[in-house]
Amino acid sequence: MVVVNSTQSHRSDTAASPAELERVAIAVAELAADHVRSRRPELFAAFGSGPAPTADGRESPAAVGTKSTPTDPVTLADTESEALIRAHLHELRPGDDVLGEERGGSVEVPDGVRWVVDPIDGTVNYLYGIPAYAVSVAAQIGGESVAGAVVDVAAGITYSAARGHGAHARPGGQGAVPQRLGCAAVTDVGLALVASGFAYDQGRRRAQGELVGRLLPHIRDIRRIGAAALDLCMVASGRVDAHFEHGLNPWDWAAGGLIAAEAGAVVRLPTADSRSADGVPTIAVAPGIAQQFLTLIEDLGGLDAIPEGQHDCL
Repeated sequence: MVVVNSTQSHRSDTAASPAELERVAIAVAELAADHVRSRRPELFAAFGSGPAPTADGRESPAAVGTKSTPTDPVTLADTESEALIRAHLHELRPGDDVLGEERGGSVEVPDGVRWVVDPIDGTVNYLYGIPAYAVSVAAQIGGESVAGAVVDVAAGITYSAARGHGAHARPGGQGAVPQRLGCAAVTDVGLALVASGFAYDQGRRRAQGELVGRLLPHIRDIRRIGAAALDLCMVASGRVDAHFEHGLNPWDWAAGGLIAAEAGAVVRLPTADSRSADGVPTIAVAPGIAQQFLTLIEDLGGLDAIPEGQHDCL
């Protein structure tokens, strides 16, 4: 396992072990996933992004708003899920900080435990009824992820890791036997199946599309799932061979990046105080093609940041 992260602090937690924090992450993420799963048919029609009808056949009030751009949605389930996660973390770990996608938190990285939360990663998929969205909960100490859980809500699979203890998947959720995760054994970058994603900012999206266009002739293919936390877990499980994406927020990679690393992936992460606007790439790649892939991405200019509002960098 190799983790490359430019955060300098390497303090250890004196209050809880990574394994104990992993158990908290799993419990809280699975609780929120149950809520997210049950709310979808209450908020939205079975197919597409329309609202669910009320009992008398009329359309229910709008259950979705927007954030950074008109194409960046937030649903009632997002805000409810984060509130639920925060409440349970406060009950279980009352002294810890929380950074969440919807309600924010400090940019400055604390010395102690900070929980980094994505209440629904893949909100657009959730909105449209595409079964690829997740709840992600990670514990960081001094800006380094030490424990985390990502629940694939539609599939009912919980991915988790504790630093130094490997990564596991539990199909079927509570009560199922955890299975140890390991990356694919691929050794030829030309056979790599690569997951990626695109920003909501139009200029950055154009640059990302151009980069993918230059990358495609050198690999097997691209997959665009629409949830970075699941992409990283797919690297961990061998379902894809690599993931790269510019402009992720900490809640997108905090749990999934650790899970991929503990499964043996070579991982490059932004710093814990970075934000999407910085445009720093997140990369996770199976070890057998890591050097080939990183060299290829570097040659294509993909290791450079693509800051928001600066669209001539590629």
